[in-house]
Amino acid sequence: MSQEPVKALFLDRDGVINVDNGYIWRIEDFIFYDGVFEACVAARDMGYLLVVVTNQAGIGRGLYTEQQFHLLTAWMEAQFREYGVEIARTYFSPTHPEEGIGVYRRESHDRKPGPGMLFKARDAFGIDMAASALVGDRETDIAAGINGGVGTRILIEGVEDDDMTRADAVVGSLAEAVAWLAERD
Repeated sequence: MSQEPVKALFLDRDGVINVDNGYIWRIEDFIFYDGVFEACVAARDMGYLLVVVTNQAGIGRGLYTEQQFHLLTAWMEAQFREYGVEIARTYFSPTHPEEGIGVYRRESHDRKPGPGMLFKARDAFGIDMAASALVGDRETDIAAGINGGVGTRILIEGVEDDDMTRADAVVGSLAEAVAWLAERD
């Protein structure tokens, strides 16, 4: 008997899960979008493993530390658990090729549009990338999905010019993205 392949829903953090008000690293500044928890419950019920993939150049720029990022991430993941949703893992890239300080000033395969974080998740959880989906709010997220072989890529509208996107769909929120996926499931 063969095991069904694992499909993931890769989520960017800032601009998808929470309001992107710049470099977010304090709990008091973290504002979840309406409908995020319900959308993640629906995605889980559709068989998606939930994985967060987020560039965090604020670490590289010296605006906050990896420890502060991890504290916020632990809190964020606990909020999801209160809704019965498990985030399988949160992957982050702290580097920035121009603005990074010290060891953080470098190119990284993990920094989107690079697919490194996606590949780490694939290898850790046995994810079928072609069966998976990614939701992001920037074209670099969509490019990372393409570079990582993610089958479906969805852009949250508003940050960039939607007409030039290589996304499969452009929607207004994570809730709309999951509803779009449900129609095709």
